[in-house]
Amino acid sequence: MTPIAALSSALADPETGWGIGVLGAIGEFCRDAGEACEDADTAAGFRRVTPRGGIAIRPDHPAFRLIAWEEPSPAAGLWRQGAGMCLPEAEAAIGGAAVVTELGPDTMALRPEDRGDILFDMGVGFAHLRACVRTADPVLLAALRAGAGTPLFDPENPGGAAILVASPHRVFLSRLARIEVYQPIPPPDGKSPVGPHTHLLPGLLRAHRAHGATRPLPEGWVSCLDLYPAHPLRDAVEAPRPFDPARHAAFQALLADFGLPELRAEKARLAAAVRANMAPAEFIPAGDRHGRAAARITLRQLGWTEPTLPALPAWQVALEPAAAG
Repeated sequence: MTPIAALSSALADPETGWGIGVLGAIGEFCRDAGEACEDADTAAGFRRVTPRGGIAIRPDHPAFRLIAWEEPSPAAGLWRQGAGMCLPEAEAAIGGAAVVTELGPDTMALRPEDRGDILFDMGVGFAHLRACVRTADPVLLAALRAGAGTPLFDPENPGGAAILVASPHRVFLSRLARIEVYQPIPPPDGKSPVGPHTHLLPGLLRAHRAHGATRPLPEGWVSCLDLYPAHPLRDAVEAPRPFDPARHAAFQALLADFGLPELRAEKARLAAAVRANMAPAEFIPAGDRHGRAAARITLRQLGWTEPTLPALPAWQVALEPAAAG
C-alpha cells in the first residue's frame, strides 16, 4: 500500500481519529458514522469538513514519510497505536511562534465564510506547529492584539482569559495538514466535547517535547499529522470493547508497510521465541528502549491472539511480572 492510499483509506473510516500537535498542545478531528461531511479530494490533497470541525491534508512534500508506531499503554495488556505523517525538523518548520502573533485573515480556511476572520498564533513555541485561534469578535480581537508579542500564559496577557470566554474557532497548522475545531472550549472544570476538540496544557508544554519519549520516531523527525486507526480493544472514546481480530489485523498490515524495520524485526523475533517454547532467560533483549517496548507489546498482543501458547505464562512473568502477578 502507498502512503497516499493509506491516508485515503483512513479518511474513509469514521473510526480513525486525527491530530496535529505536540506534547501539551493538540487539535483533534474525528467524525461520526453518518455525520454530514463535505468531502473534497483533489490532486493536491484531501479535505473533510463537518459541522463540528474539519481537516485538510497536503501529502505533497517530497520528504514526507508515513511512520506507523505502537507504544505500551500503562494499562495491563494494552498498547497504543497510530501513524504519523513525518518530516525532518528543518523541513517541517513553518515559523511557529513562542508569543501571541497576529497572522492576518485566514484565507486558507476550510469554509468560505471563515476566510475573512483573523488568525492568531497562540505561541506554543514549536517551529513546526502553529496552534491558532480565529475570530472576528471585536472584543476578542482587542484582547489578543493587546497581548501580542508576549506569551499567552503570561499573567499580564489578557488574551488567555478572553479566549476562554469567547471560545473561538481553533486552527492547528503544520507543513502537511490543517485541523479546524468549531466546537466550544469547555470550562476549566468541564470535559472536552465528543468529536473535534483541542487541548492546551501549560504544564506539559514546559517540557518542550514534540512527542512523548515512548513514541518510536527517528531522531530529528517530527510528526505533522497523526492518525489513530480503530483499536482492537478500545472504541473512539477509549471505552473497552471485546478484542476485535479484524481491527488488529488491519493495523498490523499498516505496521508491516510503514513501521520502522528494526521494530518489526524485534516483534517477529520475540513472537518466534515464544512460539518455539524458548525459555525467557535464553532471550537476549534489544539494546534500546523502543526495541524492548516492541517485545512487551508483542507479548501483550499474543495474549489476545494466541493465548494458549504453552510458554506464554512464563514470558508474561519474565517481561511484565507486575501485570502477570
